[in-house]
Amino acid sequence: MRLTPALDAICLATALLLAFSVCTPTFAQTAVDLQLVLAVDASGSVDQRRFELQMQGYVAAFRDPRVLRAIQSGATQAIAVTMVQWTGPALQIQVLPWTLIKDATTAHAFAAAIVATPRRLFSGGTSISGAIDYAVPLMLESPFKGTRRVIDISGDGSNNRGRPAASARDDAVRAGIVINGLPILALEPDLERYFSDHVIGGPGAFVIAAESYETFADAILKKLIREMAANEQRPMEAMQVVADAISTLLATDPHTSAREALGELDDRREAVDCLEEYEAFQSDHFKRIGQITLFRIAIASRTSACRRPACEPSEYRRTALR
Repeated sequence: MRLTPALDAICLATALLLAFSVCTPTFAQTAVDLQLVLAVDASGSVDQRRFELQMQGYVAAFRDPRVLRAIQSGATQAIAVTMVQWTGPALQIQVLPWTLIKDATTAHAFAAAIVATPRRLFSGGTSISGAIDYAVPLMLESPFKGTRRVIDISGDGSNNRGRPAASARDDAVRAGIVINGLPILALEPDLERYFSDHVIGGPGAFVIAAESYETFADAILKKLIREMAANEQRPMEAMQVVADAISTLLATDPHTSAREALGELDDRREAVDCLEEYEAFQSDHFKRIGQITLFRIAIASRTSACRRPACEPSEYRRTALR
């Protein structure tokens, strides 16, 4: 029997509704300040000792109270993290599921899960693009929804398999995802520049390099703190702290740089940390920062600390743009 046009329309609408319900996640996404994919290099150049040094660095970081303070500095005071091992274009494994971290208990539990997670991949080339392409749907299909979405790529080599890393990077950025990098310079001394040019992308993206696998733990700790901190307002605070801390130190020598002056501030560790945040904030505007003079810090923080010849605009322009 032929259906009337009205019944045809009802049947079509019902079919579309059922199809849509199949394709749409049925779970409610939990709001967090940050969704973070930790993408760990497990390629052939990473022997077991080097792999273990990476894992030890992650474990120590999630047990560090400074990481917890960074996590709890956001609006929801929580982040969601997953870990991926990667090698070639089609060789990636999500070795730890999405995990909510909001306090010391959950942070230490995630560290324990890293300890208990074996290496799953051992060779297959180095495909940074493959790692990015694998991480993007993980991010979008997560049970969590982050105010910020970040893929954290660590590795000791440039992309040598699959499509160009920059192409994958650009697609991820268009999806609203930031990519940060931690190049390990043990094998390729120029890898930091490669990561800066071809891997990182998105608002506030940055690179922190590890000179070797032995220094990986220090680099990942600094990197995770920067990624996790709710620091939208921190750059202004950072500039204020630094300007206040070093203004008197530069009074005797107007040509001393801020970085040189900070060398005298061993008892003001927070000032050094703030300067590093300021450098990261400025990185989108000044790809080659060089030395940061007191003028740049003081003027940007709207202080009047800079009243010396070295802080004149002409000096600022020469320093900022070289």
